[in-house]
Amino acid sequence: MTSPNPKSGFLTPDRYLFLLSLLVAGTSFMENLDGSIIVTALPAMSKSFSVPPIDLNIGVSAYLMTLGIFIPVSGWIADRFGIRRIFTLAITIFTLGSVLCGMSSGLVEFVLLRIMQGIGGAMMIPVGRLAVLRNLPKEKLVKTMATLIWPALAAPMLGPVLGGLIVTHTTWRWIFYLNLPLGLIAIVSALLLAPKSGEVEAPPFDWPGFLLTSFSLFFVMAAIEMGAQPEPQWATIGGMTAFGGLLMALGYRHLNQAAYPMINLKTLGIQSFSVSIFGGSIFRISISATPFLLPLMFQIGFGLSPFLSGSLLTAIFAGNLLMKPFTTYFIERFGFRPILIWNNILCSLSILACVFLSPQYQWLIIFVLFTSGVFRSLQFTAIVTLAYSEVPKELMSTANTLFSTLVQISLGLGVTVGAIALRLSHGLVGWFNLGQQPDLPFRIALVMVTIFSCFGLIDAIKLSPTAGLTLLKDKKNRRKA
Repeated sequence: MTSPNPKSGFLTPDRYLFLLSLLVAGTSFMENLDGSIIVTALPAMSKSFSVPPIDLNIGVSAYLMTLGIFIPVSGWIADRFGIRRIFTLAITIFTLGSVLCGMSSGLVEFVLLRIMQGIGGAMMIPVGRLAVLRNLPKEKLVKTMATLIWPALAAPMLGPVLGGLIVTHTTWRWIFYLNLPLGLIAIVSALLLAPKSGEVEAPPFDWPGFLLTSFSLFFVMAAIEMGAQPEPQWATIGGMTAFGGLLMALGYRHLNQAAYPMINLKTLGIQSFSVSIFGGSIFRISISATPFLLPLMFQIGFGLSPFLSGSLLTAIFAGNLLMKPFTTYFIERFGFRPILIWNNILCSLSILACVFLSPQYQWLIIFVLFTSGVFRSLQFTAIVTLAYSEVPKELMSTANTLFSTLVQISLGLGVTVGAIALRLSHGLVGWFNLGQQPDLPFRIALVMVTIFSCFGLIDAIKLSPTAGLTLLKDKKNRRKA
């Protein structure tokens, strides 16, 4: 286990762990907020850059692609150069990149600076989480994970509202300048709290593994992103998907054979971890698609204002916050497998309930979204906690790298899957002459997302009834003692 920072020696271990977790959660919130708030500013930015709004999507895509390339290497870098040094450097790069994005005057410059931001973000979140995991007793895993996952739940809800306020009352540049004070606070906190060194001496860098896995993710994500564009080039998409799939297959073979693989695939042999990876990714994609579809349905389908549409989504955030103090109790009371099965069903039903919403009953919209926030908060915490519940210490770094990579990809793909579902819905409306109701394509798209989310049940049902029980029993025994 990594020793706490000597500068934090006046703190008790519990207090130190709490402050470190709060710091990592804060940086995660900053990164996730940046990814969601920018969407609101795209029309204003397009005027400043004198380009069509659709062209600015490359800025969003470039950021996501950079994350996909550099997250896999974050674990090795932390081991090689030390957690405190890399965590602080990552926050600095992300913050500086954000300020420079706010100062950019053209599209090319903006895209390059978003790539810079992506490099910082790719290291910031995985290395920060690794700092917590290496100082975290197993019996505190459930409670700590509940703290670490709230940014991924809250930021997509608050981003559109905050972005709307900033763009309306100031300039889009303040969307990026906002990260400066937050980043400075995080940098100082990281110097004081982050562990000084890595846990083990880093092995030789796996260049073939890095190149194969990173670029396979790049081509696959780029192909999916192109599929959501207004006029997709299917031949190009097919070629990129095939090439990305080939690189992924070669990368998988290499990682299984290499003496010092960048990502140790032994973690996939742990059922609790693999379920959190595969079934959890389906859940994250479906949940991330709803914040994309709902504001559009509220504005285009219901005729509500952008600010009101974004404000309604904060009901999901309220549900997240309400459930957070109770997640530990529910997981300990019912266990991981029942939670992942039955709560997945409730999450899917909450998405389906959005199909029947109406602008005449805004109180019902708030109730449905609030309930959805409660269910998704419990599911996110259960999945993340289960992922690390049975991973041995020697595999924690590589497990964190793999989990962080697929979490970021699945969250990013949520918007793309939502866009593809909406495109298919418009096609179905036209093919079957279903009418001209502006809200109908969105309702059909939500049905598609609901069906997709149900596939996450397959892994949950296969999960052993005893998965993660050792973690829960250890915690109960310590309480009795």
